[in-house]
Amino acid sequence: MVKTYNMLLEEYQDYSDADNKISRLVKSKKLFKLTKGLYETDSETPGYVLAGAIYGPSYLSFDYALSFYGLIPEAVFTYTSATFEKGRTKQYINDFGCFTYRDVPANAFPYEIRLLKENDYVYRIASPEKALCDKLYSLSPVSNKTELINLLFDDLRIDQYEFEKLDKQILKDLCDLYKSTNLKMLKKVLG
Repeated sequence: MVKTYNMLLEEYQDYSDADNKISRLVKSKKLFKLTKGLYETDSETPGYVLAGAIYGPSYLSFDYALSFYGLIPEAVFTYTSATFEKGRTKQYINDFGCFTYRDVPANAFPYEIRLLKENDYVYRIASPEKALCDKLYSLSPVSNKTELINLLFDDLRIDQYEFEKLDKQILKDLCDLYKSTNLKMLKKVLG
């Protein structure tokens, strides 16, 4: 369970030195620091359910979500998430893994996000269409449709069978929200 520093102070208020108690729990691996002022109580918690708590508002996307949906063949060991209006890429490394956060346009941020539940945790992940758009938005612009096709299927190694299963109308609607050359080209490729 994710707990804030203040929650822990209240929980250990009967101790003469609650700060020291928290420090001892961290050192003895009975409590795990996620980031400043935020802790996890269970060492078996999967990192992906913690990504939104570590830095937010955010949702899992980019390479992590593309791998999750089988759109790319690679296993991804960094929890990549989308944020908005943060201004820079952030990275956190803790006992649960490596977590990176990068901006997408505020207009695009709230669309096509799925809420998933696992045990007592609820986490957000982009739909496959949204994850692809976020990824294309984050890359250097291409200059024509052929370059975009090469980027998708050669460079990113997007699985063509899985790509064909994506909802083309959702992709087209999302493309308009990004104001990105790559997404304008994707919309042209989609027809």
